[in-house]
Amino acid sequence: MEHLHIDEPATGTGGGLVRVRLEVSYDGTALHGWARQPGQRTVQGELELGLATVLRHDVDLTVAGRTDAGVHAVGQVAHTDLPAELFAAHESRLLRRLRGVLPADVAVTGARVVRPEFDARFAALARHYVYRLTDADSGPPPLRRADTAAWPRRLDASAMRVAAALLLGQHDFAAFCRRREGATTIRTLLDLDVCREGAVIEVQASADAFCHSMVRSLVGALIAVGEGRRPAGWPASLLAMTSRANDVPVAPAGGLTLVRVDYPPDDDLAARALVTRARRS
Repeated sequence: MEHLHIDEPATGTGGGLVRVRLEVSYDGTALHGWARQPGQRTVQGELELGLATVLRHDVDLTVAGRTDAGVHAVGQVAHTDLPAELFAAHESRLLRRLRGVLPADVAVTGARVVRPEFDARFAALARHYVYRLTDADSGPPPLRRADTAAWPRRLDASAMRVAAALLLGQHDFAAFCRRREGATTIRTLLDLDVCREGAVIEVQASADAFCHSMVRSLVGALIAVGEGRRPAGWPASLLAMTSRANDVPVAPAGGLTLVRVDYPPDDDLAARALVTRARRS
């Protein structure tokens, strides 16, 4: 199999490589998150193996959001650099051929050449997640059982919504994150809203980026409010902390889905990536 030199990026002046943007969806129930792990089924592992099988060329993917084990996606984005002639030869039938080699819980729904400045991770403006849960006695609807968490106690969605609004803006979300060495926990929470339709509650969360377990921890804190165990101002009071709060529960992974990633116009991609890289360091 031909080897991909990842230190030879696609450039606007040629070099033989093009940058390819992939749109990815997956049911995370039986997957151990995005990042490849020895001996475990992961999204990255399945995708890179599938792409290498079809293209007969090693592939290394960069992703917008490294989702945890059990988390789903319908709007994940990744990129890779491939020889221009190789991609051109496979482009028209790539999605169909990938469908034949990928497992049923992973799909590539789009693949196209983009500007060399595009970076799935660092050029992203915002990631959008939805967390679904139900407090119905009967549990989640059978056709939505994979992406809807069951909750055993009644929840006050109105109180959860009040609590959510107090968390918006740029803060240090250390209390809600599992710290990774050298990574900042300062994030800008653009949207956090709670709505109920019948017995199903949806929490919509959008941010420039999320740190490890942040969305599920935010949802867990809101659930504590919804159960009446904590006042509406409690989640926001934790923003003064500089380390993870041990009393913040983490909501089950199966209710969380990455639904969309936003990017700037092509002319602003390089500038956005530079800003994001500087902020992360």
